[in-house]
Amino acid sequence: MTRNDTRKADDSDEQRTDGSGSAVSEPTTRPDATSDSLLDDSFDVTSGTLSADADPVIETRNLDVFYDGVQALQDVTIGIPENGVTALIGPSGCGKSTFLRCINRMNDLIDAARVEGELRFEGKNVYDDDVDPVALRRKIGMVFQSPNPFPKSIRDNVAFGLEVQDKAGDVDETVHRALERAALLDEVEDQLDSSGLDLSGGQQQRLCIARAIAPDPDVLLMDEPASALDPIATSKIEDLIEDLAEEYTVIIVTHNMQQAARISDKTAVFLTGGELVEFDDTDKIFENPEHDRVEDYITGKFG
Repeated sequence: MTRNDTRKADDSDEQRTDGSGSAVSEPTTRPDATSDSLLDDSFDVTSGTLSADADPVIETRNLDVFYDGVQALQDVTIGIPENGVTALIGPSGCGKSTFLRCINRMNDLIDAARVEGELRFEGKNVYDDDVDPVALRRKIGMVFQSPNPFPKSIRDNVAFGLEVQDKAGDVDETVHRALERAALLDEVEDQLDSSGLDLSGGQQQRLCIARAIAPDPDVLLMDEPASALDPIATSKIEDLIEDLAEEYTVIIVTHNMQQAARISDKTAVFLTGGELVEFDDTDKIFENPEHDRVEDYITGKFG
């Protein structure tokens, strides 16, 4: 199994979200919505161990996650490069979605969750006290397993995140651009005032992707975005992910190993106990993995 080389090389519950598809938290205070900073004004993002434009864009060091004392992730250290697609694969319950939700601090919304270690975005540990989770989620958007459009028009679904974040500029132009990037504009251009709930499942998921990318985040997290879709809709989502990876860093959780092989540049294999066993180029993971456990999983001996 190999990924589609025609592209330019270079466990999930729905959450209450804001218009970008990111989880809504309710802090007592929040920074100026027009600011792109994750931090208070006194922090210089370049003071981290990585510069803001360094590679990798996401880096974890000895990351552990616990739910009421039960360890869900164990000592995860990884560096995810900018742009391209990184797939997270592994059997159910191995911590893939937990890891994904750590990246934009969605586990903060779970009272039982405790995170230890470091997770750096552009060189800054996102779990530092001076990082605002709401500002972080402006830069790291998320798309969930099941489509979750709001009971609003197609236009208002995409625009909602822009309005929540007080984004300046021509809203209608941004909505059209986001729908075009999500490969949906041609199908809905004449019905932007219709409810997003009237779309098919695949169209709803692309609408949610348009909503997530409208505020122009740096990273797009996808938690099994095609698992509830039919094969035709899944193919459209996969093509879309490949296109988006030219502009965004895309990190996707998938149970479908063939999907990971088709669309990803890098693959991380999580196995039972929340352990990251191997992370490498996708071709190498699927053709010549370093670890016997990974080979056993890839070849279907367990999982």
